[in-house]
Amino acid sequence: MIANKRATLSASLLMLVLTGCSSTVTMEGPTIPQPHVEKLPVDVALRIPEQFNNFVHEENVLGKESWTIDLGGANASFFKQLFGFLFENVTIIGPDDDARDYTFDALIEPSIEGFEFSVPNQSKTEAFAVWIRYRLRIFDSEGNNASNWTVSAYGKSMKEGMGGADSLQRAAVLAMRDAAALIIMQMDKATQISALADGPAASPIVQPATMAAGGDSDDMEIDAEDDMGIFAIGGIDDDAE
Repeated sequence: MIANKRATLSASLLMLVLTGCSSTVTMEGPTIPQPHVEKLPVDVALRIPEQFNNFVHEENVLGKESWTIDLGGANASFFKQLFGFLFENVTIIGPDDDARDYTFDALIEPSIEGFEFSVPNQSKTEAFAVWIRYRLRIFDSEGNNASNWTVSAYGKSMKEGMGGADSLQRAAVLAMRDAAALIIMQMDKATQISALADGPAASPIVQPATMAAGGDSDDMEIDAEDDMGIFAIGGIDDDAE
């Protein structure tokens, strides 16, 4: 009887330890305050790739903490809201839709090129931090890749509670808002997207790319020198709000 109780207690303690070492963060679409900017007179199609819409980052920290960050539909919700503020007309195109069935001046396809985070055990502070690197590929109405823009964003949140999942989620939300602020301020300057309202790009970055469903944006040949560059601002943390 005593042996059985010990075995049950040991199993319970093991499950408690395993549970304590694993954290899951599921993002909800962040709310972006409506900016006081004049909308760009461009008819935009926003294509949400399946991988972007289902992005999950998994990482073991210091070999003992397991984190799963599910950005999921938060990415799609974020860009839908953001571009609704930024452009006069936005049409959402799914991963299985053929863009040739739609009329637009510019098609934007976002992707995540990098996602990193740090927890207090790593930084030796009481802060959680998140770095996200987005790439925006912009196509003209004929399917030419007119522009590529890499946006780096950062968010930091102080530790709250025992688990830290809420704090990491907060840091991720702040990173996404950081990206939103940068895109609102620099989008047209960095990509010249408003010029596409006058017609296709005169000098596309690469050869015309297929706009049909089923294409993988990673298959396109884009050299590093073709990038529009990385614009980064100082980042947002919860102390600044």
